[in-house]
Amino acid sequence: MRKTLIFLTSSALALTACNEDGGGDAYASADFAVEEASYAEAEAVAVPEESAKRSTSTQPSEPSSANAPQIAYRYALGFRLPAAAIKPLQTKHADMCEARGPSQCRIISMQQADQNGDYAYGSLQIAVAAPSARAFSKELETSSDGADAQLISSSIEGEDLSKQIVDTEARLRARTLLRDRLMEVLRTRKGTVAELVEAERGVAQVNQEIDQARSWLNEMRGRVAFSQMSISYESGKRVTGGFSEPIRNAWGSLGGILGSMIAFAMIAFTVLVPLGLLAWLAFRLWKLRPVQNPAEPADDA
Repeated sequence: MRKTLIFLTSSALALTACNEDGGGDAYASADFAVEEASYAEAEAVAVPEESAKRSTSTQPSEPSSANAPQIAYRYALGFRLPAAAIKPLQTKHADMCEARGPSQCRIISMQQADQNGDYAYGSLQIAVAAPSARAFSKELETSSDGADAQLISSSIEGEDLSKQIVDTEARLRARTLLRDRLMEVLRTRKGTVAELVEAERGVAQVNQEIDQARSWLNEMRGRVAFSQMSISYESGKRVTGGFSEPIRNAWGSLGGILGSMIAFAMIAFTVLVPLGLLAWLAFRLWKLRPVQNPAEPADDA
């Protein structure tokens, strides 16, 4: 028993060293060895009666809910409506979510944006309990009829997280069992001082891995339990292409072109005009300089 615990401690420290060096293959090998040892210890302390019951039982086992597919769904709805009706409909949908209570629907974010012209935009991000998410999306569609809103887009996407959840649960069980074995070493104080120090280091590393695995597991379970729903509100039309689009773009850019021309004229006036004056003065001085007639004889000494 003592050799097994020392082996577990050494394996945990090997995991720490592999994490620091970044060796993926070495980490996977050490991780597999620790999990195998942990499962071996768990099987060794299992109750023999339960094993006998499982081996002699001939009744077919009922499917467990844990074996059901763990799928995280994402819903998206897009409405087109007048700009003045965006905020009332957005507020109505938010109130419908809050009326269900935090255990069924939660508001994540809500924003609005106005742009030039008749175009405006708004969005609402909510999380809805997965069993009722599809029905709630239909309620949102029905509630928009009185607001002169048109549903222009709708989508449902799913991501199967079954394998990730099962793997993370298995990893969490293995790390918890390893932590218990290391704590037993520290509690009984069996071994040398160096072995006890290694056990303490191993416990700290394993606790960190347990917290990380629990965080991942909670995040994935939360995505499965609550479906993400994104609702967008849009007014006006974004014209992209067509005969009038270049004309509209040119008209909108006239202000920038005119400003650039004025800025260039200011720079030219500030820089070129003084340079031109200096050049003109230099030319006038050159023209007024005295010129000697080559036909006149030079003065005798």
